Amino acid sequence: MKTALIIGAGPAGLMAAEPLLAAGARVIVAEAKPSPARKFLMAGKSGLNLTKDEPFDRFLAAFGEKSPVLEPVLRAFGPGDVMRWAEALGQPLFTGSSGRVFPKAMKASPLLRAWLTRLGEAGLDLRTRWRWTDWENGDFHFETPDGPRALAPDVAILATGGASWARLGSDGSFRPLLEARGIRVAPFEPANMGFRVNWSPHMARHFGAPVKGCHILAGSQRVRAEFVISEKGIEGGGIYAVSRALREGAELVLDLLPDHDVAEITRRLARASRKDSLSNRLRKALRMDPVKIALVQECARPVPSGEELAKRLKALPIPLAGPRPLDEAISVAGGVSFAGLDAGLMLKDAPGVFCAGEMLDWEAPTGGYLLTACLATGLWAGKSAANWLK
Repeated sequence: MKTALIIGAGPAGLMAAEPLLAAGARVIVAEAKPSPARKFLMAGKSGLNLTKDEPFDRFLAAFGEKSPVLEPVLRAFGPGDVMRWAEALGQPLFTGSSGRVFPKAMKASPLLRAWLTRLGEAGLDLRTRWRWTDWENGDFHFETPDGPRALAPDVAILATGGASWARLGSDGSFRPLLEARGIRVAPFEPANMGFRVNWSPHMARHFGAPVKGCHILAGSQRVRAEFVISEKGIEGGGIYAVSRALREGAELVLDLLPDHDVAEITRRLARASRKDSLSNRLRKALRMDPVKIALVQECARPVPSGEELAKRLKALPIPLAGPRPLDEAISVAGGVSFAGLDAGLMLKDAPGVFCAGEMLDWEAPTGGYLLTACLATGLWAGKSAANWLK
């Protein structure tokens, strides 16, 4: 019986195991942490967003310049396939108004339990607390609870995750092991992360408050989504959606009143009593909530009046002080370069060794895109590895 080694028991690694088990291989999954899929479980605590139900071309466009190389992978296992896969594991789904797809249980744990049960029944050999430490002459070396061990599989799949959330297992430790063999790994950068803002003390009472009903502008991107004011700056879905543009130097600008033009805002402000404070005028004339008013007072100093104030409310610049650290990011940009992989995601310089998941050099927003691509690349690498064994 041929042996397949998979390093990493996240969504990509577990998905890679399925076609290898179906092909009759002995499949060993080595996981550094005490239990599998820790980042997957953490992501599911606030509602597991499995995928996005939208036209394929729009879905593919979320992957930017990596869309061409990922297109065949995502066509082979796209949003509809993810939904059918989850339902086959006994997890009924629902689609939200934005097209995001969730299990009705709104958690990752029931899906993971059902998945691990199915894989275990198919013969999966899952080994936890096995940390990959070296790779030489076809042998993969590990530190294990029973001391150092080495495996020499017939085929291997690397699915170690990216370099964010190290406490959950994605620590980027694979990079020196690959670079020592001359395999190019693009530098890691935070993705889907918050940004630092040096707030003045008067913003403290708004920490944790959501900012709703505004347009977020960054370079050519314009999204309508909410975000959160935090002690460290700003974070949340709306910021994650434009995080790449902000990381690359775009200015963050807010349209606080996207349903009104400058002329209408100017007219409403003119009707407000001049005896009222700025805060009361914004609240009464424009029905702005306290957190938006605080942002104006914080970021529009000195605060203009009349039409100039209206223009500022439609284009309020937020002074960013850089992204939050890599280990606080939901995901990363950078990783194993596609230039070093063949069409089956096999390393050109290491025949029989494949890569999958977030350790590959691609970037996508949250909202189901990340998880779908991890599952899809895992399945693609698993099928390619099964074909290699034949």
